[in-house]
Amino acid sequence: YQRAKKKDQKPPSFNILLTFSGQGAIQQTYTCGKPPSSHHCESGAGKTVNTKRVIQYFASIAAAGGSVKKDANKGTLEDQIIQANPALEAFGNAKTLRNDNSSRFGKFIRIHFGTSGKLSSADIETYLLEKSRVTFQLKSERNYHIFFQILSNAKPELLDMLLITNNPYDYSYISQGEVTVASINDSEELLATDSAFDVLGFTPDEKMGVYKLTGAIMHYGNMKFKQKQREEQAEPDGTEAADKSAYLMGLNSADLLKGLCHPRVKVGNEYVTKGQGVDQVYYSLGALAKSVYEKMSLWGGGERK
Repeated sequence: YQRAKKKDQKPPSFNILLTFSGQGAIQQTYTCGKPPSSHHCESGAGKTVNTKRVIQYFASIAAAGGSVKKDANKGTLEDQIIQANPALEAFGNAKTLRNDNSSRFGKFIRIHFGTSGKLSSADIETYLLEKSRVTFQLKSERNYHIFFQILSNAKPELLDMLLITNNPYDYSYISQGEVTVASINDSEELLATDSAFDVLGFTPDEKMGVYKLTGAIMHYGNMKFKQKQREEQAEPDGTEAADKSAYLMGLNSADLLKGLCHPRVKVGNEYVTKGQGVDQVYYSLGALAKSVYEKMSLWGGGERK
């Protein structure tokens, strides 16, 4: 930008910066193989927004001259690169004290160009998801956007399929902090997320699988346990939430509860069953919820083939 003509006649322009950096990045990649750029800033500085603008800019410029749609069930490569953002943000972004749409994970995006400067491929790596947010939020923060998108009732069929209501306060894992964000329309965002799944080539079964796992996690937070009389052993205090979560995950409810209350552990070369107290069961349940959410996010964000 410093070498641009008439640079002192206008304030710095994001698009001008992208034009010069993009041309330099492509040239540099072919001459010395260095990656083009990375963003490192404090929370709320604009990394997420400007990363989206960078991707949209490069996709539109590199696609000039026409796009080839290789798979009838997917969007063009340029569309897929752009539409990856709504899906990633739904599962990886949340309201924090400083930012209504804060990325709670890291992502490394590679966009590959051919010798002519056209897009040839792209891949995304996601890592370091803030798993603790799945089961706990501060009073002025919020859980991940996807939960509230589903509860927005923009797609009523999801509520029926997931056996849930549209009231976030019915689910303890997602109602410890804020449940609405003034700057975010959860209904519109759900439609954008669902559309992004289609552009990215998710099959109907894959989409429903993602929604079902998300719903199962909401039911996890409603599972109750109590201590057996005269024993330091937990047992279910009702099975309704367990039945719903097990159904959504394709599991047997009794097996799920048995795994939580009487897990099998390896001792030497053998597996033995051990009893757990109430606190231990809740800890295991939270760990299960966080693990399921993390693996689902990683799969949808980059590991899905």
